[in-house]
Amino acid sequence: MAKTTDWNQEIIEEFRANGGRVGGNFAGAPILLLHTWGAKTGKERVNPMMYLDLDGDRYVFASKAGAGTNPDWYHNLVANPDVTVEVGTETYQARVVIVPRQSRDRIYAEQASRYPQFANYAAKTKRTIPVVELLRKVET
Repeated sequence: MAKTTDWNQEIIEEFRANGGRVGGNFAGAPILLLHTWGAKTGKERVNPMMYLDLDGDRYVFASKAGAGTNPDWYHNLVANPDVTVEVGTETYQARVVIVPRQSRDRIYAEQASRYPQFANYAAKTKRTIPVVELLRKVET
């Protein structure tokens, strides 16, 4: 677990130091930082992940690289659907919605066509990888 946490922390630091851009395996990919709150602990968690902007909407994918279980951040946002999103140099509040199956399949297919590793993730697991829409909250 510590290894993943260290790896995530390095990406988070690089993201923030470079206006939302990172190198390595994610060079040129659309990356955001998703802030969730622990379902049990209530502690803030920050996870870097790829996203997809499609038809004016923004999505993230609970792929966990094709593991047999959903990532912890997914369980956290199901319990606490209010999140904070960092994209580039912008930070905003959002509410998440789990995308229903019919729309999910179309959106996931689009992500997999742009980034073939997502097709590999789906092929590696028996679970349906959830697609999560990030709905920006309107400031009042």
